[in-house]
Amino acid sequence: MNVPKLFKHLYVQVLIGLILGITVGHYWPEFGAALKPLGDGFVKLVKMMIAPVVFCTIVSGITSLGDSKEIGKTLLKAMGLFYALTILALITGLAAVFLLQPGAGMHIDPKHLDASVATRFANQVHLDGFTDFVMHIIPNAFFGAFAEGEVLPVLLLAVLCGFGLTKIGAAARPVLDGIDGFSHMLFAAFGIIMRLAPIGAFGAMAFTVGRYGIKSIGSLGLLITTFYVACIFFVAVVLGILARLHGFSLWKLLRYIKEELLVVLGTSSSEPVLPRLLQKLERLGCKKGVVGLVLPTGYSFNLDGTAIYLTLASMFIAQACDIHLSWGQIGAMLGVMLLTSKGAAGVTGSGFVALVATLTVMPDLPVAGVALIVGIDRFMSEARALTSTISNAVACVVVSMWENACDREVLQRELADGYAQAERELEEVGLAQPVHLPQRGVPGQV
Repeated sequence: MNVPKLFKHLYVQVLIGLILGITVGHYWPEFGAALKPLGDGFVKLVKMMIAPVVFCTIVSGITSLGDSKEIGKTLLKAMGLFYALTILALITGLAAVFLLQPGAGMHIDPKHLDASVATRFANQVHLDGFTDFVMHIIPNAFFGAFAEGEVLPVLLLAVLCGFGLTKIGAAARPVLDGIDGFSHMLFAAFGIIMRLAPIGAFGAMAFTVGRYGIKSIGSLGLLITTFYVACIFFVAVVLGILARLHGFSLWKLLRYIKEELLVVLGTSSSEPVLPRLLQKLERLGCKKGVVGLVLPTGYSFNLDGTAIYLTLASMFIAQACDIHLSWGQIGAMLGVMLLTSKGAAGVTGSGFVALVATLTVMPDLPVAGVALIVGIDRFMSEARALTSTISNAVACVVVSMWENACDREVLQRELADGYAQAERELEEVGLAQPVHLPQRGVPGQV
């Protein structure tokens, strides 16, 4: 039993950080709440790197693909898949809240709710419609997009620069060499930052438990349970079927990216793992150009965890306040959510902000209703981030297959190796039995 060797793995270190964070937050809540800067500092370090990583990755991806028609077709297919998944996520949240009825019987009078809670978040997103959303993507200045650190404006600049470089021929080579070298430096620096992930996970979890307390889960436990059930259903059934239809195992993919998922769990944010996911998806046999286009785009347009949260939280407020919505009103609400689930991308606490933005334009539901769930929102943010991260990883592999930009033999081999490695690590500490893997290199065999 080689336990010390197991501790060298990042996912084990992050898991230990999570356990220690929960322990400290529970038994020493004031001290745990004071550890918030550890989690915030780690996320800020990562966000500092996201904009240049996205820029370099997309520019390199576009220039490697070359044909602008192929690029446009790839993005169109990706956006189609993203919106299809978002619609399914909204329906999943709606079905879960109707089946489990987490707000039924609360009989809350909206007049007695604290409206100031919503006011604090309403100023973070100004979403007056699709035009406002598009205008927000356009930065005020070239380097202003990097200064703000938002993905969508940087994505726009990267696409424009990538297309520009494809038009200037040999003159683009020095620029591309510079971007390639800069990209390698960024990923090396990011590897150093990721060593701090266990500390960031420890601080974030200690703050969450210390500030809100595990007892706060009990008062609205059914709502949290409903949300987690909906997320698990979406991942296991919707994404599981999508993966199976395309000949790969969702479970093996999850084992392959387990380190990234634990970092997301600890920090309640999907941003810290974007650079590592880019590298791992390329290692799975997906073409660099497609990965560089699809994954960063998904981080803004494929927030399925947030989509589930929006329908579930909105209908919970309606149930708690004894507000009965017609199917027409629910349909209009879903249409609004297709926009608000994207509009808050890149904003801290984007799920809660998107909920406020949704209720602001829905006259049938009280915006002050968010006061009912603000205390437990942090306990649901992990599931939001995890669901969106898994969805984007699956979508990236699927789109790569659609574009014939995924080596299926490499995919099956890497997933099998990753699965076997995870089993060996568990066997070392006596937590698993040896497994017999299928023959490698056979497409469709999982």
